[in-house]
Amino acid sequence: MRFLGRSVYFLVVAAFLGGAVALRVADPFPVQAIRLLAFDLYQRMAPAAALPEQPVVVVDIDEASLKAVGQWPWPRTVLADLTRKLAEAGAASVAFDMLFSEADQSSPEEVVRRLPPEPAALVAASIGQAPTHDMMFAAALASTPSVLGLALSGGGGPLPHLNTGFAVAGDDPRPFIPRFAGVVANLPALDEAAKGLGSINWIEDRDQIVRRVPLVLRVGDALVPSFAAEALRVGQDAGSYILKASNASGEEAFGRSTGLNHIRIGSFIVPTDPDGAIWLRFRPSDPQSFISAKTVLDGSMPIDRVQGRIVLVGTSAAGLLDLRATPLDSAVPGVEIHAQVIEHILTGRTLTRPDYASGLEIAGIVGLGLLLALILPFVSAAMAALLGVAAIGGILVGGFLAFQEAGLLIDPFYPALVIGLLVIGSVLYTFRQAERARAGIRRAFQHYVAPAVVDEIIADPARLELGGEVRELTLLFCDVRNFSALSEGLSAAELTRFLNELLAPLSDIILAHRGTIDKYMGDAVMAFWNAPLDDPDHARHAIDAAEKMTAVMAGLNAEWQRQSAARGRAMPDVRIGIGINTGPCCVGNLGTAQRFDYSAIGDEVNIASRLEQLTKDYGLSVIVGEATAREAGAAGLIEIDQVQLRGRSGTTRIFTLVPADAAPDFVEAQRAFIACLREPDPTIWQAALYRAKSAAPARFATYYHLMLERLAARGGLGGEPASQITIDL
Repeated sequence: MRFLGRSVYFLVVAAFLGGAVALRVADPFPVQAIRLLAFDLYQRMAPAAALPEQPVVVVDIDEASLKAVGQWPWPRTVLADLTRKLAEAGAASVAFDMLFSEADQSSPEEVVRRLPPEPAALVAASIGQAPTHDMMFAAALASTPSVLGLALSGGGGPLPHLNTGFAVAGDDPRPFIPRFAGVVANLPALDEAAKGLGSINWIEDRDQIVRRVPLVLRVGDALVPSFAAEALRVGQDAGSYILKASNASGEEAFGRSTGLNHIRIGSFIVPTDPDGAIWLRFRPSDPQSFISAKTVLDGSMPIDRVQGRIVLVGTSAAGLLDLRATPLDSAVPGVEIHAQVIEHILTGRTLTRPDYASGLEIAGIVGLGLLLALILPFVSAAMAALLGVAAIGGILVGGFLAFQEAGLLIDPFYPALVIGLLVIGSVLYTFRQAERARAGIRRAFQHYVAPAVVDEIIADPARLELGGEVRELTLLFCDVRNFSALSEGLSAAELTRFLNELLAPLSDIILAHRGTIDKYMGDAVMAFWNAPLDDPDHARHAIDAAEKMTAVMAGLNAEWQRQSAARGRAMPDVRIGIGINTGPCCVGNLGTAQRFDYSAIGDEVNIASRLEQLTKDYGLSVIVGEATAREAGAAGLIEIDQVQLRGRSGTTRIFTLVPADAAPDFVEAQRAFIACLREPDPTIWQAALYRAKSAAPARFATYYHLMLERLAARGGLGGEPASQITIDL
């Protein structure tokens, strides 16, 4: 049964771990959400630091700028002026995080188009061939290291000409790169004038949080750089991008096409995911990296704020709806995320989700799960919980250290969740098994030993050996004298009540003295000490129990006689005989799987039973074997004879309890009598016998009469010593 239980346990563990692995491989969104939650927590615990040199600044079309210049959209002449001023201040590149897909409605020609025919003709004649606002903005872009954004979409128009190219080393990465069908571009004149065009698209997760940013996308089969990558390229005055994919020189993919590994942007080599995106190590929003567009336009901006830096033009105004959620902030301007992408690349930060991450997490789940599953059933529930907490803590700390020290994104939450559930299940299993074991122990022993002993066994089941063992026991047999004669005058109900009234207090005394009740045999009871738990004082406890058992009979007899007198019947005194012996016995669960008892067997059990039978001949309530007396010590015991029991080669000394009501010199007189048993002169042992008998209580009369008869017979037997007389039991 135990093997079957363990087999079921390991099958359940294997099924649980298999299900957890299958769920991780399927990777539904709830599992992804757990993983992303861990990565967000990493970011919040250890965000990137702001760069004091501020290599990227944001020219912010903020509320103050809108108040000074007017509502958005601004005239393109204002943007042209903004572009020129930034170029004059020495900006490395100027990138506009916005689309200019429609003509400037404030330009004169657009105003004329909206006028009635006659006023339109007059105004058109007055403006002549003056350049449009868009032409003025295009001219400013052409004279500046400028970048404009593109919005890739499922529709839109064709991709405009890009002022850069892509060189690919290794396998074709296009199948891995996100694809779009069309582009929402700027006015053709503006796209042609800009030095670079980049996608302003985000790859938001299902929860609308930006964690990864693509560096390259594609429209059809044409590759398109991201807005941040293009601002960095133009800022370096670099040419083409170099995409390094699987099976390129120095990249091992063992013949498999696994997508991109790196992108080279000018002098910077950026590790990427297979789809060309990077995990961004976010920093808290830095107000010092923002410059109000108003200060650029009115000339109050210090030139050194943008000199040699990459400048991104965007907006933080809430009304312009360019706010995004990140792991650190619920709403930050999209242009600041672009700025952090460039900073991430400039500082050489790496934050990657390695190819082996999923395999490592699955291996951790299986390996650690199996290890704990093997250990937990053999430890306590508290230790199992402690091991579970340590394992989960190790997973969480290991994941954070991988993030902090190596820039690796390893999911600790899903493995920790699986291990936590496994530990909880194992603890519940261990607890349930322990409760079942406790219940089994209580069922097995509650009728045999005292409740306190049952509690001790339950507290430490390791102390219990139920399979059968040989150990030294002290055994007690107790029987009612003349039970047949007593039972003749009783009905079945009265006899049952009588036995219950007798055995209940006797059993309570045995249990109170840490004894184990082996069995009831009609009017007799068998008990033993030193099992199932060790009892160093087992012999003394048995003797003390016997003394209490004989003492309780006076009260029981008084009550039975009172009840009998009330019914008009006579009730003789009920006397018991107790035999006690100590020696090695086999003790354990004896029987079959369907029915068994915790019992003791062996020759010493038979000796205890024979000693109990000797009480009838000696007329004493208790006879204790020599081994018991030796184990318990002489206190309270007195030797009464030496006998040879059939089946034993030598003689054994037998003892009884020193009666409390004996004369003060009884012990000395009895010892002297025993010492005289081998004397050949009858006058010596006769004098010793009569002296002991006169000091003993009246109930010892049968004993002394027996001894007198045996000693007299000894003379008739030619002087055979009493110790050689065989008692056939």
